[in-house]
Amino acid sequence: MTSPHNPGQQPVRSERGFTLDPFQEQAMAALDAGRSVVVAAPTGSGKTVVAEHAIELALQRGSRAFYTTPIKALSNQKFRDFVERFGAERVGLLTGDNSIRGDADVVVMTTEVLRNMVYLRSSGLDNLAYVVLDEVHYLQDSLRGPVWEEVVIHTPAHVGFVSLSATVSNSQELGDWLSAVRGPTEVIYTDTRPVVLQNQYVVAEREKRGLRVLSTLPKGRPNAEAGDFDAGGGRSRNRKGRRRRATTPKRDAVIRRLEADDRLPAIYFIFSRAGCDDAARSASERLRLELSQDQLDEIDRLLDARLRSFDPDDLEVLGYSDFRRTLHSGVAAHHAGMVPAFKEVVEQCFIAGLLRVVFATETLALGINMPARTVIIEKLSKYNGEGHELLTPGQYTQLTGRAGRRGIDTVGFAQVLWSPFVPFSKVAELAQSRNFELRSAFRPAYNMTVNLIRRYERDEATEVLGRSFAQFQLDRSRVEVQVRLDRDRSELAELVEAATCEHGSVADYVGGGPATKPGPVPVEDLALALSRFKPGDVIRRGGPRIGVLSVAFRKGGEVRLRGVDAEAREVSLTAEDLDVVPERIGGFVLPQPFQPNDVGYQAEVAALVRRVRGKKRRGGAKRGDDASGANERDGTLESAEPTVATCPKLDAHLRAFEAQKVVQKRIGSLERRQQRRDGALLERFDAVLSVLDWAEAVDGWSLTPLGETLAGLHHEADLLVALALADGVFDGLEPGELAALVSCISHESRREEVRSKRLRGPEVEGPFDQLAGILSELNEAERSAGIELTPQLDAAIGPTVRRWIRGDALATVVDDEWLTGGDFVRGIRALIDLLNQIGSVPTHPEVGRQARRAAELLKRDVVASLDDVGDPDPDPEAEPRAEADLEQELATDDRTGPAE
Repeated sequence: MTSPHNPGQQPVRSERGFTLDPFQEQAMAALDAGRSVVVAAPTGSGKTVVAEHAIELALQRGSRAFYTTPIKALSNQKFRDFVERFGAERVGLLTGDNSIRGDADVVVMTTEVLRNMVYLRSSGLDNLAYVVLDEVHYLQDSLRGPVWEEVVIHTPAHVGFVSLSATVSNSQELGDWLSAVRGPTEVIYTDTRPVVLQNQYVVAEREKRGLRVLSTLPKGRPNAEAGDFDAGGGRSRNRKGRRRRATTPKRDAVIRRLEADDRLPAIYFIFSRAGCDDAARSASERLRLELSQDQLDEIDRLLDARLRSFDPDDLEVLGYSDFRRTLHSGVAAHHAGMVPAFKEVVEQCFIAGLLRVVFATETLALGINMPARTVIIEKLSKYNGEGHELLTPGQYTQLTGRAGRRGIDTVGFAQVLWSPFVPFSKVAELAQSRNFELRSAFRPAYNMTVNLIRRYERDEATEVLGRSFAQFQLDRSRVEVQVRLDRDRSELAELVEAATCEHGSVADYVGGGPATKPGPVPVEDLALALSRFKPGDVIRRGGPRIGVLSVAFRKGGEVRLRGVDAEAREVSLTAEDLDVVPERIGGFVLPQPFQPNDVGYQAEVAALVRRVRGKKRRGGAKRGDDASGANERDGTLESAEPTVATCPKLDAHLRAFEAQKVVQKRIGSLERRQQRRDGALLERFDAVLSVLDWAEAVDGWSLTPLGETLAGLHHEADLLVALALADGVFDGLEPGELAALVSCISHESRREEVRSKRLRGPEVEGPFDQLAGILSELNEAERSAGIELTPQLDAAIGPTVRRWIRGDALATVVDDEWLTGGDFVRGIRALIDLLNQIGSVPTHPEVGRQARRAAELLKRDVVASLDDVGDPDPDPEAEPRAEADLEQELATDDRTGPAE
């Protein structure tokens, strides 16, 4: 791999004030030798030191380095850290909210900003030496994950990569893929925590005062005493036979015990925003976590520094007085419903040692540097929007990774509270688990597809998809499945032999012999048969022949075959449409470019179907081969011969026959799995292309004006926005009406009951109905193609947007019943981002002008305050880069569900 980070120069070793760990030394040596690295290590172990070394290498050689993160909050924190370390003049920031010194030597950015730069072939990449991908394990996230892979695949070849990940069990597989795509990459893995973690189980017994704090894994094994509390829903007998009753420890009691044991500060995870707020309020009133006057003064200094730009009336609406009071009591809440500035103050106070307890949702675990001595997990289950589900091993590891402050603590504590809904065995299982396997979420989407068309020829685009981590894992999985198939098929052959002897086979005996008339073919067997056909096959099912265009796998395991018959009529088949297995009678090569919805293309395929000759019918069994045993020469039956039923080994034959069924079922499952995975990405790519063809965004392998518009939009509903622009939905709207209408696309209510399916108002009802009609047609095309649907419109925040854009005060727009201050700010920022993208579309200048104007009007007061990241020298003239708001989904990460 050729790159500006070539070996041959003196290694960079800056003074760090501490001894480097072996994994840090190993990673730095790999960078010095010109290799990329994957560093998989526990939270808080010091992975950032490796990233800083790569930055120093780039600076020493006169090159640039980009540091990417999954969310803006983490980008802002890293920006502040790097300004302090490398100097303000050398560090920049690019997010959807801020553009500060974008041409600096070191630029911190969200990963999507870099993806957009790569697609635009920005000149800023020319002198780039290193890209740091922080929290790279997020590439398995369904929304943000594909961005990582796009960056890895498309970034110029001369750039080295530093990939920082949590401890995943398949980090070597990730490194192997990066080596294949980027060149030599060294994997450095360690599961050694810098601070030892002690897992504990906390139980309250109603007959006793105080709490029982038990080691979860004494000597590495689940604690049998802790397991005693499971029986009878919390009612159990101890080892002396005495009855006792367990209950969930109260929050105040847990904190008092931590204080008594000198195990504060603590992060107390509660998977509910309201729960965090209530806990902080209660703790501030009932506990005495005394702070010194100097500490109180420092809290006020941090509050003033971060919130000085806020209007006093807005602060009052946001509950500033209560917020300050809880901080002064040494506690705070931290969740996505708070305005970002409040969350940042909490983070700064906690890092400075000014807080004793922070009650947080799991959003705190997303990379923000807030180590504590103890982490408490109140419940191991969380509400996912539909029901409660247990934490995964990866989520548990992420949360407990906060326990233990390097350089301060020798031991960190992770405490799980007793719950009647989760047995202790599950607690121990999570504490023991090291199985956090990284799985790719990469899939072709509309914007990605049009950008591939813009940059590559079709065969090159196919090759690019083949370079994804998803395809890499599919290929490896295929080898593993094939090995298992070969083994099972060999076993099946042995079982068939074991179920057969010189007197016949058990299959004939059990099934009534070969003369038995076959019954209907099971639906699952018909589905398997359909799944084995390929595009270009010609099949027959007792009627006209059919040329196969595609075979798609749908939700629930349904297989749908789409084709054209010899008369150019479209045919769609599922297992439910069949009663016999179709026969393959030949094949042909599909014409290119692939345009299955085009009438002319279908006629061309039909002509090819007609040319296929097919197989000749073959005669039946020869005379004299009748299995009935009749003597053809004299018409009489010969005397009865011994059968398998009389075989002395019949029991063994029957056991072998029953085992055959198990192995055959396993083989069928593996074959279906292999069929689903073979060509899965290309099938998805073709499905996306078919929708783009329907939308007239592509013409063969070229982009239409609609496709060019779509190439510059990065949003979950990008094609809907492009279609709305093309159909004039936004034409003639004033900024307020335009913003309200676009908010129906950008906003997603946290709770279903507050969603609004219609936007009211004489100026917007017509355009809203037109937009809804376009979405309905798009969804129908997506259903036909077998891909996920573009999300439905949500007009709930529309009236709020109109009031805010006309200058109404925050007090009149925020409603804590359904829209907290944090939700409001995040929702408006997501809207601003999408409006700025629309404003950058060159094909619709007037709509673009109004979109930019709307974004400017929205960005005021509490919304504008988000831009203040503590930069000593901001550039007020810089335009923010367009970026999809990746934090929008965090609004649903900690939804409060019904009681368990």
